[in-house]
Amino acid sequence: MSFRRSRGTCSGWPRGTFSAEHTDLVTGGTGFIGAHVVRALLASGREVRCLVRPGSRRSNLEGLSVEIVSGDVTDVPSVERAVHGCRAVFHVAADYRLDAPDPAALHAVNVGGTENVLRAAAEAGATRIVHTSSVGALGLRADGRPADEETSVDPSTLVGAYKKSKFEAERVARDLAAAGAPVVIVNPSTPVGELDVKPTPTGQIIVDFCNRRMPAYVDTGLNVVDVRDVAQGHLLAAERGTVGRRYILGNRDMTLKEILDALARITGLPSPTVRLPHWVPMAAARADRFLSRISGRAPRIPLEGAKMARYRMYFDASRAVAELGFPQSPVEGALARAVEWFRANGYVHG
Repeated sequence: MSFRRSRGTCSGWPRGTFSAEHTDLVTGGTGFIGAHVVRALLASGREVRCLVRPGSRRSNLEGLSVEIVSGDVTDVPSVERAVHGCRAVFHVAADYRLDAPDPAALHAVNVGGTENVLRAAAEAGATRIVHTSSVGALGLRADGRPADEETSVDPSTLVGAYKKSKFEAERVARDLAAAGAPVVIVNPSTPVGELDVKPTPTGQIIVDFCNRRMPAYVDTGLNVVDVRDVAQGHLLAAERGTVGRRYILGNRDMTLKEILDALARITGLPSPTVRLPHWVPMAAARADRFLSRISGRAPRIPLEGAKMARYRMYFDASRAVAELGFPQSPVEGALARAVEWFRANGYVHG
């Protein structure tokens, strides 16, 4: 199928402005990044609709003037209802489980759901579709230098079902863009900040640190970015992004030890000084997986997370900064907001 759409920047939207003539759709609006995208759109004067799964936790949307469409990205009729009349569609929804017991369920949401949303949005006449991918779908440099959007990736080296599903979902998005759908892809790195309700693996590190459950660390690294900047990056991608192009939404490369030291300065709590070899968390994750299968509980130490910790996930966001005007707010402020939010919402004890 071919979509007759512009492949350049969206000339119908002057830079830095949004028309309020139509509604924008956000999938995943109850989640961490999606909730911030919703708030950024509302702050810009847009009318916002959210596709929300029945029974999902909606605390991140409480008090917001948004239209709710009940449905699921795997249910095509509900997706078609949600995209109807929307000028821009922000597909943020994803199944973000690093140790899901059924990889097929991840694939159904992250790959099949992506095709459902992007295809329905294009067929409904959306003039911009922003697909939220992940830096997990990108390659890493063998020499440890920060990777960028063009760093080659070997699919066989992708760790775990989640990364594989995000890689395949991005391929769906790129194929639809090549067919003429007005899709722009963003690849957030490791966002931190408030509203991390689940929380994400990085949010869990912050919670564990504040609860004094981080007696040691491993030699790993992440690219950390303020989640509010990530939300603005979605709007900027809709306004200024080139169709079919992807943009890393990241900021500062930090070792895990540097992140913990920053949290120590924010909280006044001590930073761990013991560095563990990588085989220790790997062994703990394997043992935890075995016990979780016996007990039926979810693993507390995701094996995929332990495997990923062997690599420094460093990325270069200069394309998004140069082409989109992507902001680079200090990450310490985002970490401080995360600490405050987790404390205020009962995640931190004592």
